[in-house]
Amino acid sequence: MKISAVKGMKDVLPTAQGEDAPFNSRIWERILNAGREVLSRYGFELIHTPVLEESRLFARAVGEETDIVGKEMYAFEDRGGKVLALRPENTAGAVRAYVEQGLPMRDPVQRWWYFGPMFRRERPQRHRYRQFFQLGVESFGVAAPEEDVEILALARDLIEAVGLVGVELRVNSLGDEACRPGYLEVLRAYLEERRDRLCADCQRRIDRNPLRALDCKEPGCVEATRDAPASHEHLCDPCRQHFDRVLAGAAAMEIPYVLDARLVRGLDYYTRTAFEMTAQALGTGQQTAVCGGGRYDGLVKLLGGPPTPAIGFAMGVERIATLLAEAGGVPAASADLFLAFADPRGLEAAQRLARQARGRGLRTEMDLRGGKVSKQLGRADRRGARFAVVLGELEVQAGRARLKEMATGQETEVALDALVEEVWKRR
Repeated sequence: MKISAVKGMKDVLPTAQGEDAPFNSRIWERILNAGREVLSRYGFELIHTPVLEESRLFARAVGEETDIVGKEMYAFEDRGGKVLALRPENTAGAVRAYVEQGLPMRDPVQRWWYFGPMFRRERPQRHRYRQFFQLGVESFGVAAPEEDVEILALARDLIEAVGLVGVELRVNSLGDEACRPGYLEVLRAYLEERRDRLCADCQRRIDRNPLRALDCKEPGCVEATRDAPASHEHLCDPCRQHFDRVLAGAAAMEIPYVLDARLVRGLDYYTRTAFEMTAQALGTGQQTAVCGGGRYDGLVKLLGGPPTPAIGFAMGVERIATLLAEAGGVPAASADLFLAFADPRGLEAAQRLARQARGRGLRTEMDLRGGKVSKQLGRADRRGARFAVVLGELEVQAGRARLKEMATGQETEVALDALVEEVWKRR
């Protein structure tokens, strides 16, 4: 009986092509390796948190009225009667770990990054899957607006490192507990006047969480809220000063941005600076979000810790991979050295050389099925090997072999005990 992957969940494989090209693991490896390099330069350290958390963590952190918690979360009761959930995002889990380990008092300044799967029960469609991966960062303990600028610079550098071009940064300020209530009253009055033009969900949101109406994608709601009051025009003095310094810092760091009054993000924990990065999809010409984040200065306290400033963002790996696949296709396989063998003595020599080459840091492959040398060299070509060598009884006895540069076909006679060093120099 054939068993298929669960609906809305995809395999990530090196053989993925065509429509599944965004799920080719070579593209994902490119994203992860580029991200790891940039993040290390900024002083961020890797974390892993459980994919299963208590459901109440997300209800409290993300918000009861959000679609994520209300409609999309995978939650179930375990045998002990505890309600658990597959994480729909990772900031809540990171904050839970930060508080649980006593870091707010012991070592409050932390810079973390993660790469892993999230889960939401959405209708599967382009760019939306029920299991999706995020590369994200969380920075704790620094309230200065210059930290916001640093995070914006990091997001820009990550996007550039993975190879995306034409990405637009949109920013807004959502205020804080001092000024947001006043803004929400103004927004609520605006929405009430247009209640009949809003979808049923947004009509309910007027009283519970009016900001969500600005994030609604229903055409009628988008049109009805087109001229809605802007949060950045209703800031208290501290929030205004903070945002002004963020914008000035972005300009000084040559980070281009667009001020977007409609940008509210889909999670309730954001305060002050919020941002999103979008790129144009080649197929549709539509803008698609590839990164989003902002400040969440109240979340550590909400989850049981002392007041602690924090800021972060997450990047959608599938969305980035889709754009990379559309722009440049799937990267070819690559190896530094392919070792073919003609007989048992050649196999023994190939295994010894493979160990030496790998120890030297060379990507080295063999086809241990053996068979005709021509077929082995054909595989070397398909695997994108830069160099190949054929080993057999004669080469072992002579202590020499012909090193072939696959791109040109040029061959060079090399001593076996110098072969690895020769490839390393010419790689």
